Amino acid sequence: MPDLIYWIILGVTAVALGIVGFVIGLVYRKKSTENTIGSAKEEARRILNEAIKNAETKKKESLLEAKDEIHQLRQETEKDLRERRSEIQRQEHRLQQKEESLERKLDNLEVKEEKLAEKNRLIDEKMEECEQLKRSQMEILERISGFSKEQAKALLLEMLESELSHDKAVKIKDYEQKVKDESESLAREIIGHAIQRCAADHSSEITVSVVQLPNDEMKGRIIGREGRNIRAIENATGVDLIIDDTPEAITVSSFEPVRREIARVTLEKLILDGRIHPARIEEMVAKAKAEVEATIKREGENAMIDAGVHNLHPELVKLLGKLHYRTSYGQNVLNHSLEVCHLAGLIAAEMGADVTLAKRAGLLHDIGKAIDHEQEGSHIQLGVEVAKRYKENDAVVHAIHAHHGDIEAKTVIACIVQAADAISAARPGARRENIENYIKRLEKLEEIANSFGGVQDSYAIQAGREIRIVVKPEAVTDDNMVIMAREIAAKIEADLEYPGQIKVNVIRENRVIDYAK
Repeated sequence: MPDLIYWIILGVTAVALGIVGFVIGLVYRKKSTENTIGSAKEEARRILNEAIKNAETKKKESLLEAKDEIHQLRQETEKDLRERRSEIQRQEHRLQQKEESLERKLDNLEVKEEKLAEKNRLIDEKMEECEQLKRSQMEILERISGFSKEQAKALLLEMLESELSHDKAVKIKDYEQKVKDESESLAREIIGHAIQRCAADHSSEITVSVVQLPNDEMKGRIIGREGRNIRAIENATGVDLIIDDTPEAITVSSFEPVRREIARVTLEKLILDGRIHPARIEEMVAKAKAEVEATIKREGENAMIDAGVHNLHPELVKLLGKLHYRTSYGQNVLNHSLEVCHLAGLIAAEMGADVTLAKRAGLLHDIGKAIDHEQEGSHIQLGVEVAKRYKENDAVVHAIHAHHGDIEAKTVIACIVQAADAISAARPGARRENIENYIKRLEKLEEIANSFGGVQDSYAIQAGREIRIVVKPEAVTDDNMVIMAREIAAKIEADLEYPGQIKVNVIRENRVIDYAK
């Protein structure tokens, strides 16, 4: 019990001491805070006083600087005003001088105007005198001639018109002759250049194809039992197979070249395969047709590329490819069309015409021959229909229509295509002629020449395009040579049929022979 009281007293004492210490701390902190606030107030008053002093100082300095600047600006302004006054005075002086100069010029102009007015008055008087003199002269001329002014004018105009009409007719005739001579020379030059620049090979085409066989035994297999294989081939392809005594060969004959090619390809495939029977024949014919159609398309595209012609309708390209298998007088029509295309382009370039259009018309001019075995009508009519169907240019259609003279050629392109077609067809060797007819024509040429009196020898040369005649000099004079050449040419024209033209060349030669002994 006494211990508990002791601890209580000790605790109370400790609490009392803590409270006393806390109070003492608060009093100390308050005094310390008051002292700090007092110091801060003193510092603030000191800073404020210094700021006020500095502000006064700055104010005085700024006032002094402003006064100096104002004084300087005033001096500069006064100087600028003085300079401007001086410049204005100078300009006023110059203006005054100009005014004086203008016044003097005005005075001079007034004097000149007066002089010009006087001259105009004198000119008017002279003009009036001239008019009076002209009228008097006209009256005198009318009395002398007995014609009025209008009658004399009409007479002069009539005489002048008559003279001009005569001169005009003479000039027109001279120019027509000149243009004709120049045009013929220019045409020969253009065609000559075109032929020289377009060198083309020619190969004679035939209407039969020969298929080589590995041995003669294959002929029997192609004929088949009781001829069933050969009948199947002919029925499927539409051609005639000629199997004769020719060793190791079969001839395929047909007027339609595409069928003939299909039959030839079919036979080659059957011979290579070895299995020949009707079912196999039908299969090979189908493959051959596909192969030939691909070839036709390829040939058409190649021809279009070679010709430099673009944007052709796909059906026209196929028809061009068909021309690869088409012949005319032994001439391959596709090669002929390409040659006409190149010739037309060269001639158009020489003449300054549209080269692209001329080449297009030349390439398509015989397009109707690709279908003339299948449809009724001439190759010209069919070509015109095809070109119109596939929206070809009107100039191309007209050139196709006019290239054989069925209608009159009304465009330069049509005339160019006509010339190029004639050049291509007339090349030596371009078209095949029956050898017997050819020999007979050459013999007939020489026979006609020899029928004239005074002919010593005659020779048909240049593939029948020239007849060279040597006459006896004692029987035929130089003057008679001209008449003989004309008569021989007329007889050839009357008695022979021939392509192009034939040159009649008459030669008269004098020879003097002596011997040195």
